[in-house]
Amino acid sequence: MVEELLKASSVFLLSMLKFILGPMTGFALGLHFITSTLATIAGMMMSVTIFTYFGEWLRSVLLKRFYRNRRKFTARSRRIAAWRKYGLTGIAVLTPLLLTPIGGSLLAVGATKSKGRILLAMLISATGWSLAFNGVIYYLGSDYLPSFMQWIFENTPPKI
Repeated sequence: MVEELLKASSVFLLSMLKFILGPMTGFALGLHFITSTLATIAGMMMSVTIFTYFGEWLRSVLLKRFYRNRRKFTARSRRIAAWRKYGLTGIAVLTPLLLTPIGGSLLAVGATKSKGRILLAMLISATGWSLAFNGVIYYLGSDYLPSFMQWIFENTPPKI
C-alpha cells in the first residue's frame, strides 16, 4: 500500500509540472489505470489551484521585479491578447496538450477573474485529457512503447 502511494505521488508531482509525464510515469511504474488517471488529474488540479489563487500576486511581483519600464503594446502582449480571443475554454483545452498546468493557469488568471470558472474548466479539461492520455498509453503502451523508444534511441542524431 505504501509502495502504491509513493508511485502515485510521483505521478502526482510530475503532473503538476507537465501533464503528459503523469500517464507515462504511471504506466512505467505499473500503476493501475484508475490510480494513474486520478493522480494525473489531482496533480494538474493542485497546480491549477495554487496558481489560480496566488498567480495574480506572483505575476505582479515578477512584473515589478523584471519588467519595470514595460511598454503596453508589444508583439508579446498582442500574442497574449490572441489567447484571450479563445477564452477560458480554449486555454483549458490547450493546457494539457501544449502548455504546462502552471502556464495554463497563469493565462487563465489573466483571461478571467472568476476563480470558480477557472477551476471548473480546468477540471473538465484535466479529466478528459487524463482519460484520453492514460487510455492510449495503457492500451497501446505494452505493444508499441518499447519499440517506439528503441526506435527513438537508435535514430538520434550523432553527437558532435
